[in-house]
Amino acid sequence: MAPSASYSLQIHGGAGALDNVQDSKTAVRYLDSVRRVLEHGREVLELGGSALQAVETCASLLEDDPVFNAGCGSVLNEYGKVEMDAAIMDGRDLSAGAVAAVQNIPNPVQLARLVMSESEHVLLIAEGAMRFADHCGVVRAPDSYFSTADRVAQLERARLQHKMMLDHDDTEDDSEDQKYGTIGAVARDLSGNLAAATSTGGIVNKRMGRVGDSPIIGAGVYADNETCAVSSTGYGEEFMRSVIAKTIADFAYMQGMDAEQATAAGIEYLTRKVKGRGGVIVIDRDGRCASGFTTKKMVHGWIEHCGEAVARF
Repeated sequence: MAPSASYSLQIHGGAGALDNVQDSKTAVRYLDSVRRVLEHGREVLELGGSALQAVETCASLLEDDPVFNAGCGSVLNEYGKVEMDAAIMDGRDLSAGAVAAVQNIPNPVQLARLVMSESEHVLLIAEGAMRFADHCGVVRAPDSYFSTADRVAQLERARLQHKMMLDHDDTEDDSEDQKYGTIGAVARDLSGNLAAATSTGGIVNKRMGRVGDSPIIGAGVYADNETCAVSSTGYGEEFMRSVIAKTIADFAYMQGMDAEQATAAGIEYLTRKVKGRGGVIVIDRDGRCASGFTTKKMVHGWIEHCGEAVARF
């Protein structure tokens, strides 16, 4: 199958040092999950599903896996509650939907999709987003669905150290020995359309109401058929300040860069301007996959031009 009539898919499950999982059963768990989700996404695309359907499906599956900091695996805020952010974007017409600081929603990315398709808005937050979810008949999950023993223990460690922590931070160093917990997916379908989705539970012990880059169009997520699809994972404040997803798309649009070139230019910009910590996954309009990160590792995987599924740190 020629690249012009092929699909591509890429997902991520967060970036950081990941030293505490690299040589353990957890590492295998991460990579197995990434491969499984990629194969589900492949089925969607091979059957003629849209890029938008593929990224929503993949992001939802990652939200359903407690090993990732999104959906049921979300970390807890300063009050021991889950507040989640998510966004989705369609590269065909720049349609987008996003939610922030939502609670008891098993799949925030699906609620973001409803904001895009069933409302006049792009971003709904907190109580307003929850009322919209009720209006759309979205079933809520109890607190117990999200409050796992591991997440409660993380919160207690953060409280004892009087600081915020990021996912899988088991040290007292809050610089690099941690995992920036976000999940995301980007895709190009058989018709050449692009889409992107990002979802997260945020930061352990974060202030109530804190919103990161994940639901911010142009920072945590972006898709445009003329350029590329991007999903970000990292320290949200730095990604918002650099508008990194749109910056990468602008490199592709204004300088004619492919996915690899635009990603490298974007990571250089992120580092130079704000010393940003995290990474991105990118698929350009020709279906070429690229990724880049400033941390030691990033959990991610891809299928390029209908090829084999690859998963790695």
